[in-house]
Amino acid sequence: MKKRFTNLIALLVIVFAVTSFKSPNNNIPITKRKNINPPKTKKLPVEKANLTIGFIKLTDMAPLAIAKHLGYFEEEGLIVTLEAQANWREILDKVIDNQLDGAQMLAGQPIAAAVGCGRQAQLVTSYSMDLNGNAITVSNDTWSKIKDSIPYEYGKPVHPIPSYALKPVLNLYKKANKPFTFGIVGAYSTHNYQLRYWLAAGGINPGFYSSSNIQGSIGNNGADVQLNITAPPQMPETLKTGTINGYCVGEPWNQQAVEESIGVPIVTSKEIWKNHPEKVFVMTKEFVSKYPNTSIAITKALIKAGKWLDNPENRNEATRILSKSAYVDGSKRVIDNSMLGTFEFEKGDVRAVPDFNVFFRYNATYPYYSDGIWFMTQMKRWGQIAEPKTNEWYISKIQEVYKPDIWFQAAKLLLEEGFITESDIPATDGFKPVTNEFIDDMPYDGRKPVEYINSFKIGLKN
Repeated sequence: MKKRFTNLIALLVIVFAVTSFKSPNNNIPITKRKNINPPKTKKLPVEKANLTIGFIKLTDMAPLAIAKHLGYFEEEGLIVTLEAQANWREILDKVIDNQLDGAQMLAGQPIAAAVGCGRQAQLVTSYSMDLNGNAITVSNDTWSKIKDSIPYEYGKPVHPIPSYALKPVLNLYKKANKPFTFGIVGAYSTHNYQLRYWLAAGGINPGFYSSSNIQGSIGNNGADVQLNITAPPQMPETLKTGTINGYCVGEPWNQQAVEESIGVPIVTSKEIWKNHPEKVFVMTKEFVSKYPNTSIAITKALIKAGKWLDNPENRNEATRILSKSAYVDGSKRVIDNSMLGTFEFEKGDVRAVPDFNVFFRYNATYPYYSDGIWFMTQMKRWGQIAEPKTNEWYISKIQEVYKPDIWFQAAKLLLEEGFITESDIPATDGFKPVTNEFIDDMPYDGRKPVEYINSFKIGLKN
């Protein structure tokens, strides 16, 4: 009896010890519980809580996916539905027509709408979604014709590959009376202007726009290449069929070409313009005026998402989230290629590109006037803006679209809440210092766009 009593006491001690190390919350181990005192969100009295936001299935829609998936929108009192859209034109039209409350957009779209290019509207950018993120990919056939003329180091092509490497291929196509065609995602897209910039830097004329030529293929002897608009998810298939010979697009569609062994990325957009802005979040001026607190709350949630994304410890989880069918709906392994700090060029040629996708560092979320003005200089350079303009005109126009005051209001609240620090808020009047971090080393001063436009050898003058 004494022995049984002793065994019973021992058993009770073991049970007590085991249950003492269990969390009272659904038996989750204590070691996996979240921070006991996380920063507390100060909710604004939002005027409109139920929102529908549009996006395109690209890696750089990530801030929207993270703000939704991790509950950042909800913490601000917002109930957000994210809706994938077919193309950039549909995104623009639905925001203007109030079918969407806001959307991921090409950086040039709200600017073009303000300066009279395409459909005109009063749109507002309060948040820059990311830096870098694009690449130019060519077909296997094109790559086979140029790779032997490119310098190699340690058995690999030297990057960035300049556009003049294409000239022998373009001459072959011209002799055969065949067009050499690149795919772009839109006439007012970063991809269009980056591709044109890269081509022109190597002496290749991509052609010009006019009121009667919306393809942008005007030239003294015709454009050296043709540019066709293709939706991002359709780029690999269009390349595979031979309809286009290459394309400029965001991820994961360059890495998808490598995955399918149908093309080779030859230059990243970071090599064309280091730390360039890519997508922006856009609302109408009417929406911002009618729902000011809601606009700030959206911007707050997105800034938080951007900061979370740029923590290297979170990137693997981010690609898992993005691969879901509701967001990018792609292979996690393919999305990993760029998001985890590497990029694959030719099959097996994997290189470290740590800043391929930037969502918060380098003040990525702040809408700089000088970034927006750069897009306007390219609109003028390639003929989309027809009439001569003054420096003052460029500055006043971008101030109609880019609204850093909304960003600052959101950032101030996040600072008070402890989500960001003083160092995360730029001390700026909206203009970056003069930079020459372009593939052709051309210096750019956002305060002097006219002088910048007139400095190019290939391009229309102001």
